[in-house]
Amino acid sequence: MGPGSAAPTAGGDAIAIYDTTLRDGAQQQGVSFTVGDKLAVIALLDELGAAYIEAGWPGAIPKDTELFARAGGLELSTARLVAFGATRRPGVPAAEDPGLRALLDCGAGAITLVAKSDPLHVERALRTTCEENLRMVADSTALLAGAGRETMIDLEHFFDGLRRDADGHSYGIEAALAAARAGASAVIACDTNGGTLPDVIACAIARLRRALDAAGHPDCVVGIHTHDDSGLAVAGAMAAVEAGARQVQGCVNGMGERTGNAELLTVIANLELKTRFTALPGDEAERARRLAELSRVSRSVGEIANRAPSTRQAYAGARAFAHKAGLHASAIRVDPDLYQHIDPARVGNTMSMLVSEMAGRASIELKARELGIDASGDDDVLGRVAEAVKAREAVGYAYDAADGSFELLLRHALGELPEYFRVESWQASVRAAPLGSDRFLPVDGSTLTQAEATVRLRAGGRRFAVLGEGNGPVNALDAALCDALAEVYPEIRTFELTDYKVRILDAERGTRAIIRVLIDLTDGERTWSTVGVGTDIVEATWEALTDGHVVGLIRAGVSPR
Repeated sequence: MGPGSAAPTAGGDAIAIYDTTLRDGAQQQGVSFTVGDKLAVIALLDELGAAYIEAGWPGAIPKDTELFARAGGLELSTARLVAFGATRRPGVPAAEDPGLRALLDCGAGAITLVAKSDPLHVERALRTTCEENLRMVADSTALLAGAGRETMIDLEHFFDGLRRDADGHSYGIEAALAAARAGASAVIACDTNGGTLPDVIACAIARLRRALDAAGHPDCVVGIHTHDDSGLAVAGAMAAVEAGARQVQGCVNGMGERTGNAELLTVIANLELKTRFTALPGDEAERARRLAELSRVSRSVGEIANRAPSTRQAYAGARAFAHKAGLHASAIRVDPDLYQHIDPARVGNTMSMLVSEMAGRASIELKARELGIDASGDDDVLGRVAEAVKAREAVGYAYDAADGSFELLLRHALGELPEYFRVESWQASVRAAPLGSDRFLPVDGSTLTQAEATVRLRAGGRRFAVLGEGNGPVNALDAALCDALAEVYPEIRTFELTDYKVRILDAERGTRAIIRVLIDLTDGERTWSTVGVGTDIVEATWEALTDGHVVGLIRAGVSPR
């Protein structure tokens, strides 16, 4: 289905999923999509099964104009590409309005216009009359619909306007009816400020649906667009669907201005798994296949936007099915459904166990299984590891955030920990030029400190003594360790430090405090985390670094040489 072809109108129990990540989601601070980024996201959303993908505002934003110029060759299988714009300006004929002309010229087969539906905004923001605004809605819709474009109207501040109703008269419903009479295929009630409670949304949507039906527009779809300023965007969208909305707008990973828009992937999963409604195209088997892509889409869009999704995001988050409490683990070992509302595989996710001081033998056994290690039936080992975890976490270790370090602890208890190298000694030093009177002046990015580290170790039957340099002691140690090991284990060269966190555990002790360091490493295919604890940040880092390299070699299937 090309960007100009017709998408089926949602009816009955089918909900049209309308993604606005590339337009409304891009209003999140720090998010900016290139044309190439947008094309990549469009492909992901089309594969998932979105009905509409709002790709931008051609005519107002140059790169969106370029996007629609390039979109003519897109072959979409499920989605319809939507251009976004605004109704005509006050006092300007629709046919002469430059914004509307740009929308017609962009070639999009579907267009969504934002329209004011709150008298306060009409008078103060648009600085026109309520009567003129209704004409703007009708004229703009008629122009686009008359040109054969599917036209949808976002009723901005719809719920705020309803609160200002007088004598049962609703200006927002008047605006919706003006759009429907002019040929709009859908009118979308927008909770623009994100402050409306779900029960209020449900009542308003039902009222809007009744008004459209009574006026002879039963085929005009009612949609919902919620923001999360009250933490209720998804709940509001779900309430709207139950009340008669058949289009839901939102953003992947809840992106968007302020606290974000409704998290669209959560809405999809809720509709497919918890209600009678369907949100994805195809028969039951096809919808199940698409739903299983949910977690991958979340991660992929996060990578493209350079904004990692929350690990606690419902359904798709990396920790959405992570279990920490020992009581939970004991039950999960018998039946995973006892502490999970769905099978994680249905949304492309996996269950994971978090090992901590709360862990019992069941937690240790399940985590070992997750890591591909069979520790079942060895109650002595499981008990010793559980006690070791409790004791080590009491002094600052955190194994729920460092699965790699836990794996080493478990393998040691099982007698299966390979020895890749043996460290004889290490040291790190920093030299810094004294700060003079110019220390507050702007600098060119260079540093006044120089760090060196020396590592002496044995590996592969040889002894290595390597000097590493860096912009700090941690960087220098990392360089020295890598250089020392790479001759025997060249796989080390693929390891990359991707995250480094430091926490002071007992700040009241000042500079004598215990330090915890957590690091993430990757080889491009796998990612793992390790932890180090000590009274010195370099000491804690060294433990995490050496453990990290051992874990990497194990997971790469490397044997000691």
